Amino acid sequence: MTAQMESSAVPASVDVRSGWSVEFKALFALAWPLVLAQLAQNALFTSDVIMMGWLGPKYLAGGALATAFLNMFLIGSIGLVGVVAPMVAQALGARDLRSVQRTLRTGFWVVIVISAVLIPVVWQVKPILLALGQNLEATALAQDFVHHAAWLFLPALGIIVLRSFLSAHGVTRPILVITIFGVFINAGLNYCFMLGNFGFPRLELKGSGTVTATVNLIMFLMMLGYIVWHRRYRRYNMFGNFFNIDWARLREIFRIGTPIGLTVMAEVGLFSAAAILMGLLGTDEVAAHAVALQITSMAFMVPLGLSMATTVRVGLAYGGGSREGIRKAGWSSIGMTFVFESITCTIFLLFPLQLVSLFLDPTHEINVHAVGLAATYLIVSALFQLADGTQVIAAAALRGLNDTKVPMIIAIVGYWLVGLPVAYLCGFVLNWHGVGIWSGLAAGLSFVAIVLTARFAMRERLNLIRFDKLREQIDA
Repeated sequence: MTAQMESSAVPASVDVRSGWSVEFKALFALAWPLVLAQLAQNALFTSDVIMMGWLGPKYLAGGALATAFLNMFLIGSIGLVGVVAPMVAQALGARDLRSVQRTLRTGFWVVIVISAVLIPVVWQVKPILLALGQNLEATALAQDFVHHAAWLFLPALGIIVLRSFLSAHGVTRPILVITIFGVFINAGLNYCFMLGNFGFPRLELKGSGTVTATVNLIMFLMMLGYIVWHRRYRRYNMFGNFFNIDWARLREIFRIGTPIGLTVMAEVGLFSAAAILMGLLGTDEVAAHAVALQITSMAFMVPLGLSMATTVRVGLAYGGGSREGIRKAGWSSIGMTFVFESITCTIFLLFPLQLVSLFLDPTHEINVHAVGLAATYLIVSALFQLADGTQVIAAAALRGLNDTKVPMIIAIVGYWLVGLPVAYLCGFVLNWHGVGIWSGLAAGLSFVAIVLTARFAMRERLNLIRFDKLREQIDA
């Protein structure tokens, strides 16, 4: 590669000589389109939840079960595939463009492997949910959604590969534009096919699942077209010798990415388990949980988008051999998150009923109980906002250092050995019901946030920064 090519393809890394304000600006410039894109991505599910609420509480409960079940596999897979971002960022920091090409191409093969394994698994949604003691009617509705949405794995995970590639290059606005376009297409198609408007058949949750898969395919093709036809990225020749599989890089992605996927799956699995526990309490509890969780998820999209930028900034500094850059990138992100989550905590405490009313009409007698429950759950959510944001940023900073195995263990312990037992104890033994289950979520998130933040703070003492080993991995 020529020097000219390198300078045009490699984004600016973290400058060890710059002050904190420079890092804040660089982080914000990279993060804000990703944050907005995550909010838009979440709006895809938000529009689904709103229209499920229009269909009625039983459809909302069925859709909540389906989403909880599907997301445990999908988001875990996204965590695994998302390792493309730090690997590309580290290679760019080291100015090794050939390694970028290898990682990008192999990322698509990882998507193919994951999809081939998971689609048959999620297809068994009905027997799995029934075995977990879920209501037969809600389970049947959940199956309607999952059987039509299962095909989203290939395009949705393909989007993550492409998004990781672009964000590592510091190019995030196309991600935002394409995601916003997807929100409008999703809402329009759901209005037609879920609710049966404008002469289209009323397919209810089957229509919602079909639309979900279709919109992800459209977004993937748009992002792929942007990269393939953009002059800056043609040099990577991403599909050249595509069927000549790079087995070494494939193993490396799974080696680093599998703990990330399991970490994310541990957290999502806790929320999915909470939805299943809610199903043991009743339909209104599940519907209220779905609404409170959707509102909480909307707020979480900001630190989640910021975490993607954090991984890239830490990865660039790590690839460039800058200890000071790693420090500034990590703590700047944690500081930004603290400020934002303080605001969301205040809003949730002051306006819970108003927020819930955006999803369920409190004037309808059938919704009154669910509305009250959702508002109560949202107050509990307010109390763990700081923990929720901090844990995802700390994990992202460690991810930029390729530190994934120990954070995975911390997540599993925190969510499943702390969070879930506390949820069951408070919800069913102490009879706090739904509030007790949400208290378990708070306990798990707080544990993970404290331990992961301490691990990042002790990164030097724990020998997490190893520039020699990183160079060997990039060259392998």
